[in-house]
Amino acid sequence: MAFDVDKYTATSVSVNWDDLDLERFREHPLPEGSLRTLRYMADVEYHTVCYTRDLLTTPSHKEAEMGAFMTMWNREEFWHGEALATVLGIHGIVVDFDELKAKRLKLGWRDKLDPIKQSVIGKVVGADFVAVHMAWGAANEWSAITAYNRMAALEEDPVLAELLKRIAKQEARHVAFYTSQARERLAKSTKAQKFARFALSNFWAPVGSSIMEKNEVKHVMGHLMGGVEGRKAARKIDTAISGLPGLEGLTIVDDSLNALGV
Repeated sequence: MAFDVDKYTATSVSVNWDDLDLERFREHPLPEGSLRTLRYMADVEYHTVCYTRDLLTTPSHKEAEMGAFMTMWNREEFWHGEALATVLGIHGIVVDFDELKAKRLKLGWRDKLDPIKQSVIGKVVGADFVAVHMAWGAANEWSAITAYNRMAALEEDPVLAELLKRIAKQEARHVAFYTSQARERLAKSTKAQKFARFALSNFWAPVGSSIMEKNEVKHVMGHLMGGVEGRKAARKIDTAISGLPGLEGLTIVDDSLNALGV
């Protein structure tokens, strides 16, 4: 079934947490390792605006459906960051925009060159770039929804679990958009399949790898994807990705975990 962008934009809302008793964390604080993972998640969600910025220089922004989706997607991801930042704030961990800005400045020329790099790649690949963008987005969103659901199951805190499930529910719509678009576009172009396979095989890394320190990436991946159940969840992501046209047999998540030593 095709993804209905008009329905999505009409029903997109910020994730709600006003009815959740977050104050309970003052008496029942989350473990340090869990807070470290939540901080990583919050930073990644806030960084979505930079991903959107980069993609606005590519062929993706020329299509109305893409523009509509990315606008709402960016908005929803921002509020995911706000929700997680609220939980962190109750634990005395302040996530403010000056600090986020400092992290982006720390990326230096890499951050400044990203929009240019994306623009050049988009021009070289042409219209097939959109298919690559959709396949890459599907891999990231499958990773995100898995991460939130794993965190909810591992922590076993009822309030945190409910918040994360609400975020995951919105991520599920993001997955649906990227997947439906990727499947349709890849099926139409062997060239797009080859570009997507090459890009994912050679350049994909766990979400957040481009902005976070390697030790933080390793901690989060170990926390969420380590152990028997974690690896099982990771392989489900790979199975979903390899189900797209031309991407059969890819194991990019499992390979990334191996490279990190998870």
